[in-house]
Amino acid sequence: MGLFDFFKRSKPEEVKAEQEALDKGLEKTKENVFSKLTKMIAGKSTVDDDVLDELEEILVTSDVGVSTTLKIIERIEDRVARDKYLGTSELNAILREEITGLLEENNSADFDKLNINDNARPYVIMVVGVNGVGKTTTIGKLAHKFKQSGKKVVLGAADTFRAAAVDQLHIWGDRVGVRVVSQQMGSDPASVAYDTLQSAVANGEDVAIIDTAGRLHNKVGLMNELTKIKNVMQKVVPDAPHEILLVLDASTGQNAIEQCKQFTQATDVNALALTKLDGTAKGGVVIGISDQFKIPVKYIGVGEGINDLQLFNKVEFVNSLFKN
Repeated sequence: MGLFDFFKRSKPEEVKAEQEALDKGLEKTKENVFSKLTKMIAGKSTVDDDVLDELEEILVTSDVGVSTTLKIIERIEDRVARDKYLGTSELNAILREEITGLLEENNSADFDKLNINDNARPYVIMVVGVNGVGKTTTIGKLAHKFKQSGKKVVLGAADTFRAAAVDQLHIWGDRVGVRVVSQQMGSDPASVAYDTLQSAVANGEDVAIIDTAGRLHNKVGLMNELTKIKNVMQKVVPDAPHEILLVLDASTGQNAIEQCKQFTQATDVNALALTKLDGTAKGGVVIGISDQFKIPVKYIGVGEGINDLQLFNKVEFVNSLFKN
């Protein structure tokens, strides 16, 4: 059985519940986009230059990003040139197709179908991101999902610069029912990570999730700190970390893109989590980040509930975004 098999949703009621949560989580973005689209095409019958100009503005203000927006507009222009006539009534369907196509090209897999071999034991996830993005909450929800699947999980409180971060991780550990390894505030984060993996190996745990400091200091300092943590962990588990998960707050829009740029320059991020989609009209940032960085968006947060962390499915996401 693969490590992430537990994310597969075999029961129709589970699929329905997640879809409803996704639809609700994207409501603000949908309202933002569709109210503008409706006004834009009122009284117009064809997709002309004026419509494309307005569409470009709508996408940019929805935090899709300038470069990604231009790609989408170019694709629609190609469709107009090829089909000769394109009615505004078809615009939603075309946008849906082109955005899905863009995500297809950008290494955005459907993670509900992912099957990872669990020979790596413990499977080590190092979580990075700035303070306030929902990093510790994401760790807690992720631990809950692993625990639900029957996996033994341990959390490492390697964000030792804020007492609140360690306390919050312990609260989540108690809530989920998983162990938390921590040291005194101000301890060496690498030491905490080392202790966590040693403990995980000794206790036969399947998954170790390591929280790290949520500071966006200079790139060199960040790189050195994260590299040290990785090197120390590899003394216990040679190929750790198996996943470096960057958590970003979707509600910050373009700031999330800038944070992604900083962290991907500092370490080998290979998965992204976009949180707080339910609280923002800037859900388009998911599309922009996927396009610009070619790193899979793996998780999305669509609510405050413990089960409101979903694996990202590009088709379901785009369908929900353009659902009438």
